Amino acid sequence: MKSLVTFFFYLFTFTLIGAEVPEINSRSAVLMDATTGAILFLKNPDEEIPPASMTKLMTTHVALKAIGDNKALLDEPIIPPPESWAVNQAPRSSLMFLGDGQQTSLRELLLGLAVPSGNDAAVAVALQIAPTVDDFAEMMNQEARALGLTRTRFEEPSGISSNNLTTAREFAHFSRFYIQEYPENLEEYHSVRQFAYPRTENMAEGRRPGTIVQFNANRLLGNFEGVDGLKTGYIIASGYNISLTAKRGNTRFIAVIMGAEGEQIRTEDGRRLLTWAFDNYKTVFPPVPVLESRRVWKGKNNYVNLDTGTSLVFTSPINRAYLLNYVININEPLVAPIPAGTPVGNLIYYDAFGELQRIPLLTAEGIDAGGFFKRIFDTIRLFFRNFLGLD
Repeated sequence: MKSLVTFFFYLFTFTLIGAEVPEINSRSAVLMDATTGAILFLKNPDEEIPPASMTKLMTTHVALKAIGDNKALLDEPIIPPPESWAVNQAPRSSLMFLGDGQQTSLRELLLGLAVPSGNDAAVAVALQIAPTVDDFAEMMNQEARALGLTRTRFEEPSGISSNNLTTAREFAHFSRFYIQEYPENLEEYHSVRQFAYPRTENMAEGRRPGTIVQFNANRLLGNFEGVDGLKTGYIIASGYNISLTAKRGNTRFIAVIMGAEGEQIRTEDGRRLLTWAFDNYKTVFPPVPVLESRRVWKGKNNYVNLDTGTSLVFTSPINRAYLLNYVININEPLVAPIPAGTPVGNLIYYDAFGELQRIPLLTAEGIDAGGFFKRIFDTIRLFFRNFLGLD
């Protein structure tokens, strides 16, 4: 519900500044500010569609989580199991070209997921982390549930199955989480434009590698300013999908496009959405005010510290927030007892055109009620304060 409210707020803002919402041809799409999570564009955002090879982002996340938990090593030598060899994958699979007599590593397999989108790499990653591919798929589903992705589910780690399902809205939220969790992956994996495998160092001594060079299917890499990820996907059941991200200055957007009827349509829809976003929006990192403690009446303590209830960063129309001001409004008087985390006012950012962002102010600690005489004394003081109109 919060995302929908955010969307309609921004849609109204577009009307105010005269920007036209773009038309796209794909079945489903979501555009969001990667920093704030503000959703700027929706088209059939909750339609369940197979993610295809976008699935490999969750595969990568599960693998990196295992590495972070010291259950796997990123650069440990790996002998690809026969189940992962290219010759044992489904017909027309995208491949890294794993095979007999090779040695690789999880780092190389993750690159094989990101660039050539190898289904064989997905199987190898799964079997390095879990006893079976099915066990790994259950780990993926556990992660989806932990992240609140209630309409996202996985049957296997490559994306070839039409039983893998997600929505553009949920995958946009997952993409945002992924970028925040692994910002280094954008440069290390997702913006890499070509991948050569196997190389001499991957082969047993005396065996020729027969190296195959493949290219990233994200056609906006190097062709649209700021694009550095994330992942494309295609199977017949889904059409052409992409989780796309680009950053210019301090502003990063995520566009998830699903169900395009062709690769060119997917690319042009992505270009159109990102162009529109950068032309009309920016991420604002406002000045952080000093939040002074506030007077509390009838409490054991006379003052309470304040904290913000959410991040101060917000998404703004491109032509606003250049001369930014703020005001702090407190719902006075503050009377104990007051639990920690109680909303007691707002921090409001505004410019010459009006309010831009309203952030709740919360009590940083709880204040218990004072003793009997303290409560009586403060009641009298409050009466005369109000009677005399004093602040």
